[in-house]
Amino acid sequence: MTASVAALFISAPASGQGKTTVVAALARHAVRSGRRVRVFKTGPDFIDPMILARAAGQPVYQLDLWMGGIGHCRDLLYQAARGADLVLVEGVMGLYDGNPSSADLAQRFNLPVALVIDGNAMAQTFGAVALGLKQYRPDLTIHGVLANRIAGARHAAMLAESLVGPAATIRFLGALPRDDALAIPDRHLGLVQAEEIADLDARLDRAAEAIATTLRLDEIAAVPFEGEAQVALPALLAGTRIAVARDAAFSFTYPANLALLQSMGASLTFFSPLRDESLPPVDAIYLPGGYPELHAERLAGNHALHQALRTHVQAGKALLAECGGMMLLFEHLTDLHGRRHAMVGLLPGETCMLSTLQSLALQAVDFDGGELRGHSFHHSRLSTPLSPAQYGRTQRGGRGEALFRQQGLTATYIHFYWPSNPRAAARLFLTS
Repeated sequence: MTASVAALFISAPASGQGKTTVVAALARHAVRSGRRVRVFKTGPDFIDPMILARAAGQPVYQLDLWMGGIGHCRDLLYQAARGADLVLVEGVMGLYDGNPSSADLAQRFNLPVALVIDGNAMAQTFGAVALGLKQYRPDLTIHGVLANRIAGARHAAMLAESLVGPAATIRFLGALPRDDALAIPDRHLGLVQAEEIADLDARLDRAAEAIATTLRLDEIAAVPFEGEAQVALPALLAGTRIAVARDAAFSFTYPANLALLQSMGASLTFFSPLRDESLPPVDAIYLPGGYPELHAERLAGNHALHQALRTHVQAGKALLAECGGMMLLFEHLTDLHGRRHAMVGLLPGETCMLSTLQSLALQAVDFDGGELRGHSFHHSRLSTPLSPAQYGRTQRGGRGEALFRQQGLTATYIHFYWPSNPRAAARLFLTS
C-alpha cells in the first residue's frame, strides 16, 4: 500500500543553525493555512519535539534508523501520510553527522532536503557551504536553502547572490531575520521545555508570519510512502496499571513509548513527584528523565512521596527509572550550585551535577527478551557502592551505562526507545 503527501526534511550543516525554529515556524504557518501537519524529529531528543508539537498541534514522534529501525520509521511515515496534508522531518546535528545520519534517513525515504544555514557573519561563503552540502552526496535531493538570522534585506540579497556557478542549481528559499522574539531559549540539555516558555505561542506565530514570505508550502513536492496493515501487538501488559511521572522535573518521554504500553494492554495514569504526596493504585511505575536538578529542593521536601516510592518497591512491584528518574532514587543529588539535597534513598549513593557533558551515546542492553535500544545524554556523575547488574553497549561496541536491578526496580542513565523491542520493554513493567 502507498500513501503520498507533501513532505520535506529540514537539515543544516551543524547543530545550532536554527533548524527547530524553522520547522516550528513552517508547521505553525501550515496549521494557520488550514493544513493538517505531522512533524517528526530525527534521532533521540525530548525537548525539540515539545516545541514542534506545540507548533503542529500533534504529538511528535522520533524517526531513528538505529533505535527504531527501517520498518518502524517506514510505518510511522506511512501512517502520517494517510492522515496529513504535510509531513515535516527535522534532522539531527549536521546533515551528514552520525551513523546513520540525517542524510541516510532522507535518502532512504526519498525526502527532499531543505537546508538551513545560519547566515550571521557570513556572505559569499554561504553559497560555498550550500554547494558543498549538495555535492557531498549528489544523489540526495536538495529542495533549496534558507538563510537564518540575517541582518536585513541587503544581507539576504548578498546571500542569495552567492548561489552562482554550480551553486546556481540550488534554490534560494528566502531568509529569516536575526530576531530575539523568534528565538527559543536554551539551557544545558538543549532548548527550554515548551511549558516553561510563557510566550511560546506568540513566538511561534511571529516565526510563522516571517516564514510565510519565504518557503512556499505549495512548492513542497509530494512523496509516496509505502506501508503495510498494522499488526496488533500481543497484549503482554493486559490489566497492568502503570503510573508515569509527568511534570516540569520529569518530562523526557517518547510518545511512541507510551503508545506502545497502551497498545500492549496497559492502562496509564500520570502523577507529579513535585506536587503529589501519594501514588495512584498501580502495578508499576515509570520515572522518566528530565530536570530533577532544577527542582531538587521541592523534590527533597516531598517526604510522603519518598515513602510511597519505597513502599512500592519493597512490595516487589516494578519500577523503571531512567536518567533523571534514577537520580531521584539515590540518597542525594548535588545541583549545579553545589547544594546537596536528600532524595528517596532507595539506592545507596549520590549524583552530582557537573557543567560539562558526561555522556552522549547510543546504547543497547541485552535483556532476557532480547536487545533494547536507546541513548544516554547527561551532565551528572554517579557515585555508588552498588555493583551494576549489567552494562549497556554503545553503538560502537564499547561499554555503556550501568544498569541497576533490585527486586522489581530497574534504574539506569539510558533512555530506552521501547519500540526497538516491545517484548523486552513489557518485561520491565512485570514482576512475574
